[in-house]
Amino acid sequence: MSKKERIDKILSNMGYGSRKDVKKKIKNGIVTVDGKIIKNNSFKVNPYDSKIKIGRNVVKYREYVYIMLNKPDGFVSSTYDPINTTVIELLDEKYKIFDPFPIGRLDKDTEGLLILSNDGKLAHNILSPNKHVDKTYYVEVKGKVTKEDILKFKEGVYIEEDYKTKPADLEILTTDDISKVNLTIREGKFHQVKRMFKAVDKEVIYLKRVKMGKLCLDEDLNLGEYRELNKKEIELLSK
Repeated sequence: MSKKERIDKILSNMGYGSRKDVKKKIKNGIVTVDGKIIKNNSFKVNPYDSKIKIGRNVVKYREYVYIMLNKPDGFVSSTYDPINTTVIELLDEKYKIFDPFPIGRLDKDTEGLLILSNDGKLAHNILSPNKHVDKTYYVEVKGKVTKEDILKFKEGVYIEEDYKTKPADLEILTTDDISKVNLTIREGKFHQVKRMFKAVDKEVIYLKRVKMGKLCLDEDLNLGEYRELNKKEIELLSK
């Protein structure tokens, strides 16, 4: 935010209460901007250029949050679901007030790297079909994955009668009755990884996203844990 906004909007967006609560605080004279008491809730201020305080507490303003979540099985990648538990419910209240949303989706039973943010521009950069952002998954597959499968995925496979996937990179880690592989795709069709392996007569039994673009899942994050992205990581996603 580089422009001025109403003081009541800024404070309510930062979690200092509802707009009604904030207006009461302002009316009671406990809000100051650059040392001056503000009693007009429509007073406009640039929160990056001015020092805002509620009582003795300095308001540390920021417009966006960027969170890396190691998504566990059983949660849906949505901000609201009347039946299932959403990934948003894993977050602390101090992050929920920013209204973050999942940037990209993971199936309910898929684990791994999920980015949550309220930055619409970043979401567009990552999700736009024109960007072709790589997404890498660790996959456990029922059946023996072969070099022939590598070639088929490289050419693209039909997951619908009239849709052939873009070229994907398949790396075999171990191959047996249960094969372990890494798969990198550049699109995000519904259940795509599962459907790609089904196209070569194999079944995905475990799926975890480990990388988006150049950003890797933090291995120190246990399932259900999250942390904020640092500046360098945000830049990696923005490229």
